[in-house]
Amino acid sequence: MLNFAEILKYFAGVDKRNANIFAGRIYQMKDRDEPDFIAALSSIAANSEMPLSGAYVQDLEPIRIEVSLIIKHTRSLIPREQPLDYRIFGAEVIEEAARKQMNDVMRLSPVVGGALMPDAHPGYGIPIGGVVAVDNAVIPYAVGVDIGCRMHLTVFNEPYSNFEKLREKLRHSIMNGTYFGKAMRSSPIEHALLDDPRIIQIENYFKLPEFRKRAGLQLGTSGSGNHFVEFGELRLDKPTEGIPAGSWIALLSHSGSRALGFKIANHFCDLATKVTPLAGDLKRLAWLSMETEEGRAYWDAMQLAGEYSALNHEVIHDTVSTLSGLTPLLAVSNHHNFAWKENHGGRDLYLHRKGATPAGPGVLGIIPGSMGTPGYLVRGLGFDQSLNSASHGAGRKMSRTQATKEISSDQRDAQLKAAGVELLGGGLDEAPGAYKDIRQVIAAQSDLVEVLAEFNPKIVRMAGAEKDPEEGN
Repeated sequence: MLNFAEILKYFAGVDKRNANIFAGRIYQMKDRDEPDFIAALSSIAANSEMPLSGAYVQDLEPIRIEVSLIIKHTRSLIPREQPLDYRIFGAEVIEEAARKQMNDVMRLSPVVGGALMPDAHPGYGIPIGGVVAVDNAVIPYAVGVDIGCRMHLTVFNEPYSNFEKLREKLRHSIMNGTYFGKAMRSSPIEHALLDDPRIIQIENYFKLPEFRKRAGLQLGTSGSGNHFVEFGELRLDKPTEGIPAGSWIALLSHSGSRALGFKIANHFCDLATKVTPLAGDLKRLAWLSMETEEGRAYWDAMQLAGEYSALNHEVIHDTVSTLSGLTPLLAVSNHHNFAWKENHGGRDLYLHRKGATPAGPGVLGIIPGSMGTPGYLVRGLGFDQSLNSASHGAGRKMSRTQATKEISSDQRDAQLKAAGVELLGGGLDEAPGAYKDIRQVIAAQSDLVEVLAEFNPKIVRMAGAEKDPEEGN
């Protein structure tokens, strides 16, 4: 049994950030000299996971529980020596740096499963194209800074054979109905979501009086980088989702939650690194337990950012559809930077998809290529080893800097001309040559999704060459 001085030293060392809190609370207890009291404290020091019994349960059981949670958390910070096994799809087109990042992810103690999609390439902490199943915790960087980044496809009741006749009107609608990069509306859009109490809480929390107004000004706008709005041809070989076989004019967009999601993500990413201080390369993989107020606050804020992103795309498509005069027949959309609570192997887990498309049984999704290559409307097959996921695109094979240096405007323009693509904006960092072969990427996930239709872009609207899309603008 420890003596009282040894007990104080033990409790002072339990939580280095609040070194003397436990020791101070114990020192002030009136029965600190009683042998049974000392014995109970010694019992906590010996095994904090064992519930107390006896006369001092009421006084000391709360402390035991706190100590147990702190010790459990401290132990959880020690990564596994070896990463858990995970499935890699399209391994032949995935660079070593992305695998190294995924190996680091799979060493984290709360992580219980993972998969790497064929479009994978290095990201912030976790590779783009990484899928991670986490037990009772969320990893903000595994969702990403652009929370709720998503795809949205609208198919119109207009055969593609009329495209050239409508080209000028389509170009006008996409130029006048979309905003990119730092551009915002002249006046904010009013919507019920912007009056949601969660918006007000975030505005007060971040002490940003213009937060709600900025969200209104950015509603129905797109980011920079790889974000786009484009008209194209959707080809169906057989009737799908109520659309007859044939070629149809369609509108496809890619964007996220703008400054709203960016502010939320950065705050909780920074908070996670303080709550869960990991060393070295693992720092950006810090998590928040769902048993904590911080974890639940992030989850609620993430949901809000996801709803905002979905609304953002709806506004874009409604605006462009109205300006073009086309009649929508079908809309399909999906997040690919988000976390979901899903049951896998009989366990409720927090499934993080960082640049990955949900592909549960029968779930519709969109996997785009590049500005000059096809994208695909797909239906998920619910493949367990991919954690019901698929790629979110073709995936980069060049960094933005590398693409700008190695791809000329003549090379890009020749490829776009051959594909019949008219580009409105867009930098060399987004040239088709900067991306992997989308057909090879799709072929590598035939167990994950069924291809329903092919979408070929024809009028592509993007921002100019700017920073990475995870910048908030």
